[in-house]
Amino acid sequence: MVTPNWANRTLFHADNLGVMRGMNSETVDLIATDPPFNKGRDFHATPDSLADGGQFQDRWSWESDVHEEWTDQIADDHPKLMEAIESARYAHSDGMGAFMCFMAVRLLEMRRLLKPSGSIYLHCDSTASHYLKACLDAIFGHQSFRNEIVWKRVNTVKGNFGQNSKFFGPQTDSLLFYAKSDEQYFDQPFTPYSDEYIEKHFKYREPDGRRYGLISMIGPGGAAKGNPRYEVMGVTRYWRYSQQRMADLMEQDMVVQTAPGRVPMRKSYLDQGRGVAVQSLWDDVKALYAASRERYGYPTQKPLALYRRIIQASTPPRGIVLDPFCGCATTPIAAELLDREWAGIDIWDKAHQAVLDRLQENGLAAPDTSKADDRLFTFGDVTYSTDPPERTDDGEPAVPFLRTKVTVREPAGPRWTRAEMYEHLLAQHGPVCQGCDRTFDDARYLQLDHNTPRSDGGINHVSNRVLLCGPCNGLKSNIYTLSGLRRQNAKLGYMAKM
Repeated sequence: MVTPNWANRTLFHADNLGVMRGMNSETVDLIATDPPFNKGRDFHATPDSLADGGQFQDRWSWESDVHEEWTDQIADDHPKLMEAIESARYAHSDGMGAFMCFMAVRLLEMRRLLKPSGSIYLHCDSTASHYLKACLDAIFGHQSFRNEIVWKRVNTVKGNFGQNSKFFGPQTDSLLFYAKSDEQYFDQPFTPYSDEYIEKHFKYREPDGRRYGLISMIGPGGAAKGNPRYEVMGVTRYWRYSQQRMADLMEQDMVVQTAPGRVPMRKSYLDQGRGVAVQSLWDDVKALYAASRERYGYPTQKPLALYRRIIQASTPPRGIVLDPFCGCATTPIAAELLDREWAGIDIWDKAHQAVLDRLQENGLAAPDTSKADDRLFTFGDVTYSTDPPERTDDGEPAVPFLRTKVTVREPAGPRWTRAEMYEHLLAQHGPVCQGCDRTFDDARYLQLDHNTPRSDGGINHVSNRVLLCGPCNGLKSNIYTLSGLRRQNAKLGYMAKM
């Protein structure tokens, strides 16, 4: 089993893309994160503002924020994802497309980091939630979608949403919940019964005052589902229990018939119930206000109760939680309160101090003045790092690329056409697929493909091209390295030689 290549309670102060690319694959149980929402407001930092840390923005530009290597890698290896990004760009704006591209390369890494039993909760609002869901569907697969959780974050809305408003006041955020696979861990959360619910559903009492309700014992589906049919207290039905089980319940005084001829029902005691199962509408977790004790002063801070619920539901005891946009450390503090391991990443220069302050405020840690200023000791170290971890699993990042064997310098004059590049590569390697090494009698079986981001500083773009056969080109979305492509082709019988 691959182990994390970072310590528990680690905060990385860096662009989260670089940090995640340095993390070992399949080491995280849960990613719970609250990224920027692309609202066009100045409060959340972009990667380029890391140096000053104080300039926060949530505006995005295709020209300034989208790196060519991102679009190259996504288009080559994840064409469906690129379609989702382009849809956001053309349906909404270049800025939305830029934000989706920024998120997409990070979401690809997040999926790689999750264990097969892992899950991700992506916090967003109606500004971009539908575009983000399309990207998540492309990355995780639509079958991995579990819920869109709607969180009622406020009861009132700032601004004029009264008689003169032309739309309904926004009161909710969304949490897009995806599982890595069907092996996902999930522990259904419950909330306490309300007084009204208790009065309605547990209205009977035993002589000693113990409250109970009555639940049906009729077998759903009748004979078609294999439920036995027999008589109980003068009533014949298809029951969910065998006759022996029914007899045991009656002997234990667990079966009640409220009147002659009525269908008997089973007792359900209030003190044995877990509560009301939480569904996809979360209206019981209150947002933070200016006077809230939790309030740290971070503009997009979320309540601890919200992330405690997520962590309890989707991580096993001592599980590992990652927040790549950890801000003022709500996810790490919630994880610590629940005795989970955690790592956080943020480019805000005060994120480290926020972790230390909030650990202290919640009675989880206290400074050890005998140690260096950037360390805190109580239950363990809180490690602060500006460098990404180094991979120890010999793995690839989520968006690697095929490489050509020979570099060609940029010639003088116009850039080469596709036909000129094709002829050059054919002369260089012959009619050989660069994925499986199969030699073809007819070069028309080979396709010109663009695999590598142009980061070669003036080297001709032909160095970013390879000739692939149709099967290899089709497999490229899932097989990232040249050696991996050859191994896969060997299994499928496409390969003529190694």
